[in-house]
Amino acid sequence: MPTITTDDGVELHYEEAGHGTPLVFVHEFAGDARSWEPQMRFFARRYRCIAFNARGYPPSAVPHDPAAYSQDRATDDIAQVIERLGLAPAHVVGLSMGAFATLHLGLRYPHLARSLTAAGVGYGAAPGKRDQFRSEVDATADRIAGEGMWKMARTYGRGPTRLVFEEKDPRGYAEFMSQLAEHDTDGAVLTMRGVQRERPSLFDLEAEFRRMKLPTFIVCGDEDDPTLEPGLFLKRAIATSALLVMPRCGHAMNIEDPDGFNRAVLDFITWVDAGRWWERNPATLAGGIIAGTSKS
Repeated sequence: MPTITTDDGVELHYEEAGHGTPLVFVHEFAGDARSWEPQMRFFARRYRCIAFNARGYPPSAVPHDPAAYSQDRATDDIAQVIERLGLAPAHVVGLSMGAFATLHLGLRYPHLARSLTAAGVGYGAAPGKRDQFRSEVDATADRIAGEGMWKMARTYGRGPTRLVFEEKDPRGYAEFMSQLAEHDTDGAVLTMRGVQRERPSLFDLEAEFRRMKLPTFIVCGDEDDPTLEPGLFLKRAIATSALLVMPRCGHAMNIEDPDGFNRAVLDFITWVDAGRWWERNPATLAGGIIAGTSKS
């Protein structure tokens, strides 16, 4: 079982397939490396693909010190995987919690990334939602601690943004729920409290995003309401970004609609590798429709 050891002594399990330009996948709270299987099978035909389990997600180690879990540490762990495996610069694809860490990687370690894909990102980030989000996180962490992840999975996995997954792919949804129930209870609680609850709002990072020049692809599901406003914000703030809203998709679009997701990400990274990804023309932000009529 391949692992890397981080600079604070935590072993992270990873899966690897394929050869070529490196492509790293970073999972969501309710997923793990297995969540990226449809992407590993597709992209390994032409890329060197790495999917790893975050700390707190066996077979990666589960540190029991709450201080071992934070947004910065989650970001550092991606950097450690890239550096230990000699992947830089890599295309980095993250979903939800993994997308937050992917964006922070672009802010803190831009030299390690070739491009960033941030899918399903923005829970709790919208203005006025921080207190509600933290309250929900606290309640969820308490329930996981009290009931065990195997039981709480039945509730967590039926959140509003996941219902469309069950409607259109009951078999895929059942597999997702089965894997979620296998997560470590302590790791889930510590991740929820240390990473999810304490991460800064994306909207508070606007100045940093405006300075970021890495090619960035933002992907939202149109039935994942909490990510739509943050997705538009990121599109407007990051001059080198593109935004895709996938129809009839909830939070985990990479497994809800793997073909659509894979083709969109492939198109994006192909543009990047061809050197054909550019910064947005500021004139497109003028606000007018007809040339010469908009007011500055």
